[in-house]
Amino acid sequence: MTTSPEQDSALGELPEWDLSDLYSGRECKELKADLTRLDEEAGAFQNRYQGALGDLAQKGGGMLAESVRAYEALSDRLGRVGSYAGLLYAADTSDPEVAKFYGDIQEKLNAITTRLLFYPLEFNRLEDDVLDAALKHEALAHYAPWIADLRKEKPYQLGDEIEKLFHEKAISGRGAWNRLFNETMTALRFEIGGEELSLEPALNRLLDRDGARRKEAAQALSGVFTKNVRLFTLITNTLAKDKEISDRWRGFEDVADSRHLANRVERPVVDALVGAVEDAYPRMSHRYYALKARWMGQDKLAHWDRNAPLPEQPRQVIGWAQAKNMVLDAYGAFAPEMAAIANDFFAKNWIDAGVREGKSPGAFSHPTVPSAHPYILMNYQGKPRDVMTLAHELGHGVHQVLAAPQGPLMAPTPLTLAETASVFGEMLTFKTLLGQADSPSGRKALIAAKVEDMLNTVVRQIAFYTFEREVHSARKDGELTSERLGELWMDVQARSLGPAIDLRAGYEVFWCYIPHFIHSPFYVYAYAFGECLVNSLYAVYENAQEGFAEKYLDMLRAGGTRHHKELLAPFGLDAGDPGFWAMGLKVIEDLIDELEAMDP
Repeated sequence: MTTSPEQDSALGELPEWDLSDLYSGRECKELKADLTRLDEEAGAFQNRYQGALGDLAQKGGGMLAESVRAYEALSDRLGRVGSYAGLLYAADTSDPEVAKFYGDIQEKLNAITTRLLFYPLEFNRLEDDVLDAALKHEALAHYAPWIADLRKEKPYQLGDEIEKLFHEKAISGRGAWNRLFNETMTALRFEIGGEELSLEPALNRLLDRDGARRKEAAQALSGVFTKNVRLFTLITNTLAKDKEISDRWRGFEDVADSRHLANRVERPVVDALVGAVEDAYPRMSHRYYALKARWMGQDKLAHWDRNAPLPEQPRQVIGWAQAKNMVLDAYGAFAPEMAAIANDFFAKNWIDAGVREGKSPGAFSHPTVPSAHPYILMNYQGKPRDVMTLAHELGHGVHQVLAAPQGPLMAPTPLTLAETASVFGEMLTFKTLLGQADSPSGRKALIAAKVEDMLNTVVRQIAFYTFEREVHSARKDGELTSERLGELWMDVQARSLGPAIDLRAGYEVFWCYIPHFIHSPFYVYAYAFGECLVNSLYAVYENAQEGFAEKYLDMLRAGGTRHHKELLAPFGLDAGDPGFWAMGLKVIEDLIDELEAMDP
C-alpha cells in the first residue's frame, strides 16, 4: 500500500534515504572486504588478548587501553555492517532477497562477535584494585565511563561457555522470533473502504474525521489480528519464556530488572514514576477523555474515537516541505546548532519518509555508528501527529550526531535518556506552533492534540509497561491463552483510559501489534520517563537565564558517559526526588485545566 495520487500531490516529494554512506550495495566489494577483514581481525584480537588481560592490567593501563581501542574499532565496523543490513531490511521486509541478505549478515556477524565475547567477560574478572590502579593511566581513564557501565553487568555474567551458547543461539532463538513477528506484521493486509491496506495506513484511518471510517478501520484491524492471534500468542509466550530463562540464569530478581540495568536506572526510580502516573490517571486521562466525549456530543467514546480529530482541528494535509520548515524553525529558535544538524538529514538524504509496500511500520532514528551518521525511517502521511513524529525522530538524530564523538563504546545512551532529546524536540515544535495560533479555536485544537500525544506517551506507555509486567509474571506459571492475554490487556487499558472510553468487542486483540513487546521488553516506560523529564526540563528552560541551550547540548554531547543524576544536576533536577515526577505530570494537568476553561 502506497499513498494515493491525490495524497502524494498534497504531501509533495517524500525522500528516500541514501545508504551509500554505509555501503553502495549488497554485493559491493567494500562490504565483502569488510566482512573478510572483520573475521580475520576478530581472530587476531582473540589470539592476542584472550587470557592475557590480567597480565596487561598488572603492567599498567597503557596496554589495557590499547586493547580497548582495538575492541572499539572492531565494534564500529561491525556496527556499520549490521546497520546497513538492518536498514535495508526495515525499508522492505517483504523482499525475499533482502530478507535473505539480512539473515545471512546476522549469521556472519554472530560468528564474528562470538570470537569477541570473551573480552567483556574477562575484563570483568579483573580485580578491582588492579583495575583501579590501571585507570590512573590517562589513555585508559578516557574509557572510565564505559568500564564503570561494564562492571555493573558483572553480577549477572555467566561462565564463558554458557555466555557463548546464549550468544550463538540468539540468532535461532529470540532473533528468529523477532524476525517472524516483523515479516508477519508487514505482510498483513486490512480491507478498509474497498482498499487493502498495510498496518501503518490502516492505523492512520483511526485518525479519520469520519466516525464511520474510524469504526470500519478498527473492525478491520481487530478482524485480521483475531485471525492471526494464535501466532502472536505463540510468539509472546515463547519470548516471555525465553526471557524468564535468561533472567533466572543470570540472577535477576524482577521481570524488568534487566531492562533497568540496561537503562542504568534504579528500580525504585521507575517504580516511583509508575506510581505517580497511575495515581494521576483520574486527573489526566480520565478527565481529558470525559472532556473530549462532551466535545464530540457523546457520553462515552468508542475505542476507535479516542484519537479522533476535533472539529476545530485544521483539515489540511501538511506537506513535507511545510513539516520540514515547522520543525527546523522550532529547532533554530532554540539553538541554531540543532537546526543545522537537523537540516543535514533533509539535505543529505538521511530520511526515508514515504509509505510503501513492505516497509516497516512506525518510525525510528537509527544511530548506525559514530564513523557514519544516523538514518530516520518514518511513514509520513501529512497528519499533525506525523509532524510531531518528525520532530521526535530528528531529536533522536541530533542527539546521536552530538554524542558520536564519544565513540562506539560511549556514544550510545540508555533508553530513558535517549528519549529526552526526542520529546524535547516535540515540545519545541509544539510551543512554536502554539505561539503562532491565531484564534482561540486554533489554540484549543493545538493544546488538545498535544495533550493526546502526552497521554499516549505517558499514560498509554505506563499501561503498556503494566501489561508487560503482568504477562511476564503470569507466564512463569505456564503459557497464557489468547483469551487471557486479552483479559489482561482490557483490564489494564480500562484502568488507564477511564470510564469515558468504551472498549468494545475487538479491542482485546490490539496488544498483538505493539512491536516493543517483542523487540525490547519493558522499553515502553522510557517514553514516559522522557516525557516527564522533558516537562520538568522545559519548565526550567522557560524560567532560565541565558545559557540553558548550551547546557542542554552539553547534556546531549555526553552520550552514555554520565548517569541521569549527573546529567540533570546542572538544571537543578533529580529523578530520584519523589516530587520530580509530580512536577512533570503537572504540566499535562495544567494543559487539561486550560482546555476545561475553554469548554463551553
